[in-house]
Amino acid sequence: MSQVAAGDRAALRRLYEATSAKLFGVCLRILSDRSECEDVLQEVYLTIWRRADGFEPAKGGAIAWMSRIARNRAIDRLRARGPLAGAIDVSEIEIEDTAPRAEALMEAAQDRGRLGDCLEELDPRTRGVIRTAFFEGVTYEALAHSLEQPLGTVKSWIRRGLLKLRVCLEP
Repeated sequence: MSQVAAGDRAALRRLYEATSAKLFGVCLRILSDRSECEDVLQEVYLTIWRRADGFEPAKGGAIAWMSRIARNRAIDRLRARGPLAGAIDVSEIEIEDTAPRAEALMEAAQDRGRLGDCLEELDPRTRGVIRTAFFEGVTYEALAHSLEQPLGTVKSWIRRGLLKLRVCLEP
């Protein structure tokens, strides 16, 4: 850096070759436009050339100093674009309406009603086990433990109950 501060163009060339990729990356992260980054990078090296005598090694390394310059120049360029520079014209955007249609909501409500009616036809123990397992997400093992029943018994209750529900729900 001291050679650059003394006006040594060959030293600036060596410095550029050693650091330009990193400084370009700093600019690219901020600006996301390669051609704009190239312009900013040129400004960065002009600033380094002019202010190399202001570099103080006691305050940090040369690459950190140059990275700060690159970051600041890229942010200046970003600010110069204005607040809406990267904005998208919303009139060109098509947004898909993913909300369920009224018919689908009606069918779902009818299905829930039919399921509720069919659940009511089951004996209270089977209905309770199925509701707990499927609506509350309790595992079969936890159910068996809380009911103080063997796991196989609880599984059998659920299987028989689901078979009855299938028959009840068939059109």
